[in-house]
Amino acid sequence: MRLASLEGRRLYFVGIAGSGMSAYANVARALGAEVRGWDAHETIFSETLDGIDVDLGGEPRPPDGFEVIVSTAHRDLIAGTARAVFLAELVAARPSIVVTGAHGKTTTAAMIAHALREVGDDPAWIIGGVVPQLGGNAGTGPGWLVVEGDESDRSAFVLRPRVAVVTNVELDHFGTYGSNAELAEAIDEWLVDVPDVVRGPELEPVSFDLSIPGEHNRHNAAAAVEALRRIGVDRTAAEAALAGFEGVDRRFQRVGEAGGVTVFDDYAHNPTEIRAALATARDRADGRVVVVYVPHVVERTRHLHRELGDALALADVAVVTDFVGRRDAPREGVAARMVLDAVPDPVRRVWAPSLDDAVRLALAVVRPGDLILTLGVGEPWRAARAIVDGLPDGSSEG
Repeated sequence: MRLASLEGRRLYFVGIAGSGMSAYANVARALGAEVRGWDAHETIFSETLDGIDVDLGGEPRPPDGFEVIVSTAHRDLIAGTARAVFLAELVAARPSIVVTGAHGKTTTAAMIAHALREVGDDPAWIIGGVVPQLGGNAGTGPGWLVVEGDESDRSAFVLRPRVAVVTNVELDHFGTYGSNAELAEAIDEWLVDVPDVVRGPELEPVSFDLSIPGEHNRHNAAAAVEALRRIGVDRTAAEAALAGFEGVDRRFQRVGEAGGVTVFDDYAHNPTEIRAALATARDRADGRVVVVYVPHVVERTRHLHRELGDALALADVAVVTDFVGRRDAPREGVAARMVLDAVPDPVRRVWAPSLDDAVRLALAVVRPGDLILTLGVGEPWRAARAIVDGLPDGSSEG
């Protein structure tokens, strides 16, 4: 059962270079819609939009006759259909699996889609990360539809899938929820209307070998296996497929190596994810671990700067930048430097006002044998590539 055709529709995506909106745009294009869009600037997901006309900067400029689909981040700029409503339209049209949670939802959704393809289901997928083995962040096969649902703005909760996977419940978006209890209640209310529910925290991590590192990925794989089992996939076949899964871009992604230094990039941006990424880096490093953390959300920094500093303590050198691509409004008394000040001794603390400063300072402190890990939402991948290019004989793989 293929996704319903969108032929004849003309769609203008506001925030098109975002992780989710770029996937929606790619699905819409594959389903026959005429697609255009706008974003404030290019992102790493702009690379997936080849062939789509994208307006950059200024105000959104939808041509006459186009339906406007608006991301949560830009809903104050222009009237239009909320992205969640558009996604709900796709999810309602066929048997779907929606994966949500504070951590691991992109990787878990990608694992499920990859395994379905390996066992012959030929799925469709809409995922907030580029999955090289699947050929991108969106696809339109006739099998199950696998969707990454975003709890950050409650948009996941308008979706009505056949199966829901909750990887974990942890407060990360303080502008949306007042407490972890409020988040848990919102998820539970949503799950009442879902026929089959997989709760990641109730599962033991898988014991079979994975192609991607990190204990957290064993938990992600456990949720993926259980979701696959619930829809009739043989466990042995699911495990064999997941053993060959090679990961998602910006999830402990190797960017390059030069001068005896290896550079990785990861989307981790809250304390739990940062600890997981740095633990993985520590396991792989022969020498020191140098981390570059790029804060992105003021409210997260206000509430969690101490916990973020503690998480960065797993590194030997911590470089912290000012806010880059700040998602929310500034707040008096809240500064990105609060994170750096919370990093305990004996970690070497380095303040970098800008992304360019972070690149320069990381190159100044690094030595052969070190592993550099860039962390955060948005722009850290640019720093990772620039660091590799700045190393002796360096050339990034991105």
